[in-house]
Amino acid sequence: MTVALALAALAMASCAREDKQEGPQPLALKEQVSSIVRSGAGYAVTWAGVLSNPNRWHFGENAVAVITAVDAAGKEVVHLEQPLDAVPPGRPLAFSGQAPSSAQPVRVKIDYRPASWRSIPRAPSAFLKFPISDVRTDKLTNGSYLVTGYVVNPFRKPAAALAVTALLRDAAGKLVGGATSYVDDVRPGGKRRFVITVDGVRGTAGATDVQATTWGSTAKTYEDLAQAGAVSLHTIPPTTEPFDKDRGYPPPNDRRQ
Repeated sequence: MTVALALAALAMASCAREDKQEGPQPLALKEQVSSIVRSGAGYAVTWAGVLSNPNRWHFGENAVAVITAVDAAGKEVVHLEQPLDAVPPGRPLAFSGQAPSSAQPVRVKIDYRPASWRSIPRAPSAFLKFPISDVRTDKLTNGSYLVTGYVVNPFRKPAAALAVTALLRDAAGKLVGGATSYVDDVRPGGKRRFVITVDGVRGTAGATDVQATTWGSTAKTYEDLAQAGAVSLHTIPPTTEPFDKDRGYPPPNDRRQ
């Protein structure tokens, strides 16, 4: 109990120092990509980006991506404000989206409105990542990519909804496309399959990066999961019968050798 209180005090002190010295640092748009493709009688503008949160003791809440596209004459033909999920402390947030346009855009810009900040009530390590496994990426005949795999809930409480974003990169690591899907009701320690179709990829995808986070613009859902604690994801019970006699060596301090 004393150790736990000491750790909590240390966390609060570190958070206080961060606020007193400089305050939370702003989010940074580390990567972005967009594309324009024909769609029916008009066009589809697709985009993907990565926001980085350098603050280990704060969630970024209520951030909004602002997407604008203009035609050849400089006229704005797309303007969309996309609410983003809460950005985990000290980690990036991947996001994506798509919007229709009746006129042909020639240039797309991605910006964002600054986040509000929420200090975390426990150590950053309590906010576990959602493990991703068995990722497979297949190129479809229409040029799109199909990304499938599984997302795992590492917490002791069910995750009601998770946003899963697939980011595609070329051989040099440059972001060339991305898309998001959602999975519901991931049980504690369980996994759910995701299926993501990535359209408008600019170039050839050579690697796939999949990230998952809680759905919603505030940190409350993530905090509730962290408060419930973690499950053991890698404990496999033995399948062989125990030895009739212990074959191990006696303890080093055992004088009965």
